[in-house]
Amino acid sequence: MTAKPDITGLEDIKLLVDAFYTSVQKDELLSPIFLSRLHDHWGPHLEKMYTFWNAALFGVKGYTGNPFAKHATMAVDAEHFERWLTLFLGTIDAHFDGPVAEDAKKRALIMATNFERRIDGLKGTDKVTLV
Repeated sequence: MTAKPDITGLEDIKLLVDAFYTSVQKDELLSPIFLSRLHDHWGPHLEKMYTFWNAALFGVKGYTGNPFAKHATMAVDAEHFERWLTLFLGTIDAHFDGPVAEDAKKRALIMATNFERRIDGLKGTDKVTLV
């Protein structure tokens, strides 16, 4: 069995992001959420995700935006975050192994946990916290 490589740069991030969103588009639970927001704008979203993960994992400048603000108004709950995390971690495990891959998994867990907690806290209110 051949050892899997670690995530080493932008080309690996593109592989990760593309493979992950391919599985999202096929997923019964997540695809309707993403399709309702992205319609036929997947290209710009993927580009933004490449720059996001490149910044998160390697400190490469280029990402701008507020990820939570984009998600705060979505009709998602714990089940959606659990599925997102399962698909994301599974995609990493299918393609990569190493310290950066482990870091990506930790960051994804933190992000999913925080987003879920914050979105849950907004339910039943008429406010949206953007920061």
